[in-house]
Amino acid sequence: MAKSNTILIKLVSTADTGYFYVTKKNTRNMTGKMEMRKYDPVARKHVAFKESKIK
Repeated sequence: MAKSNTILIKLVSTADTGYFYVTKKNTRNMTGKMEMRKYDPVARKHVAFKESKIK
């Protein structure tokens, strides 16, 4: 059976609130670490979220 191209990752808020999103990432298209600006409801504003491993 073929190996899947997508993996689950955790996007952690850089505002140090502890809030995170869980999303999928295609490892063939995005070889580096993912970084997005998303809404942090704890900080109540849009901040950068950086990729980390799901434990």
